[in-house]
Amino acid sequence: MAEQTMATTSGQQVATSKEDTRAPERYIQPPVDIYETPEGLVLLADLPGVASSDLVVRHEDNILTVQGKAHHLLTIEPVYREYELGNFFRQFEISEQVDQGKIVARFQHGVLTLRLPRAEKAKPRQIAVQVS
Repeated sequence: MAEQTMATTSGQQVATSKEDTRAPERYIQPPVDIYETPEGLVLLADLPGVASSDLVVRHEDNILTVQGKAHHLLTIEPVYREYELGNFFRQFEISEQVDQGKIVARFQHGVLTLRLPRAEKAKPRQIAVQVS
């Protein structure tokens, strides 16, 4: 076991060292909800602890990439931490059914909203019926 603990006089345990066996950069897949609307797709990704300056949304070769670096609000080192923020990384393959030039991203309160509109050729259309 890499974590070491030490008993205190109050009976609580305090971590005395960090585990050194893991790589410094790890990635977490952010949880995502995808909705289909008449206009296209809406993707919502939860990115807690990520500032807008540390968020990258990129589209290349039909691959949509979401990458974010999370930071704690406090800059001091805690005595004990049960939750460690990680960096986020997720990729999606985008089909030609999406108008890739009109993808819009909005980031607010740790939630990334991507709007992926349908391409004109993928939109349903009404076909007029002629009567003879």
